[in-house]
Amino acid sequence: MPIDRPIFRRRPPEKATRTRSPLQGTALLWTLLKAGVLLLVLGTLAGSWIVSSAHLSEQLLAAPQSTAGLIDPTANQFSLDPDSIEKQILAFNLRLREDELTLPAGTNPRPRPFTVTPGEAARFIAARLADDGFITDASLFNLYLRVTGMERNIEAGNFMLADTMTMPEIAEALQNALFEEALVTIPEGMRAEEIAERLSAANVIEGDRFLAAVRSPRALTLFERYEFLQNLPADATLEGFLFPDTYRLPVLAATPEQVLRPFLDNFEQRVGTKGLTGGGSGLSGRDLITLASIVEREAVQADERAIIAGVYINRLNNKCADVGGPYLQADPTVQYARGGVGNWWWKPQSIEEYQFVQSPYNTYLFPGLPPAPIANPGLSAIEATRDPAQTGYCFFVATGDDGRHVFVQTLSEQQQNLQTYGYNP
Repeated sequence: MPIDRPIFRRRPPEKATRTRSPLQGTALLWTLLKAGVLLLVLGTLAGSWIVSSAHLSEQLLAAPQSTAGLIDPTANQFSLDPDSIEKQILAFNLRLREDELTLPAGTNPRPRPFTVTPGEAARFIAARLADDGFITDASLFNLYLRVTGMERNIEAGNFMLADTMTMPEIAEALQNALFEEALVTIPEGMRAEEIAERLSAANVIEGDRFLAAVRSPRALTLFERYEFLQNLPADATLEGFLFPDTYRLPVLAATPEQVLRPFLDNFEQRVGTKGLTGGGSGLSGRDLITLASIVEREAVQADERAIIAGVYINRLNNKCADVGGPYLQADPTVQYARGGVGNWWWKPQSIEEYQFVQSPYNTYLFPGLPPAPIANPGLSAIEATRDPAQTGYCFFVATGDDGRHVFVQTLSEQQQNLQTYGYNP
């Protein structure tokens, strides 16, 4: 019998053990490194966003109204969407340059015109502002507009900006375009320089341009239209003919004629050539307006205008022996001569100061009418001068009571009144 043998079962071959190659280990390490860098970047951005948002919130909420609103510190406060992240990064960049926003581009405070055309992009507006000298950095201004959202509300139209304005002030100004017309009231008795200042303040026309036209009327295209101007001396100005009234005038007028035409049209309709002739004063034309301008500055109460005009006519006609000649001795003429910017109607401490004002407008030193009108009279003063009251008065003095005066014939009476009402004779 065959000998029994143990049965040996063959084991299945063991699977070979897998080993990682060096390249595979490097790839894994690189992947982990990239993930770490990405997390670091996101962490940095998030940290910057949190820090800048908190810092800007604290700064802006405490900022004065004129510079507040750099960004809205509460908008999208916890949002991490791409738009919000971009906005916070821009705001952070703006925060780093915030001090530059308050630096004006120049030192000239006089406003100048600036126009935004419909559909004009903010970056082009910023570039033109820099070219015109209103801002120093177009990119910074454009960044400010983007962060604050003010670029969306810039209006097309006309604006008046100054070199001394800060970037936030200019951005705020661009939110509201000027009206196409302005309502301007010119009171009786203003001199041309005062009218120029009022027109400039209303953004109608620059004061210098207006005055240049007033002082050279024959160079204007409309000069020949008005008969009452044709007999003016060659060197005459339009002082006295800028009729006081309330006018609706164009903002940022293209030419001085656009502004002057309503004044001259009004004078023609209310006075005209006929209103400058006739009457009992014996004056006509610009001489009549010259005396009327003095009456306008002297008289406060309407019922005294004709009396004051009569006093001056008496003096011009040598009917006042105590005066010593045809001297008007009118305070407003000297005030006009010495007037200047900020103080157009100079007033002395005492009457003795008048003798030191060397000017042909000083009617204490020079007889007769001054060389030209000193202001722009209203209709009442013009009519009172054309038909003055017939009296024997040669002197008057203000009583201090609502602008009223007392009138007398002789110098002795005048000296007594000066003492009575507290003047130094």
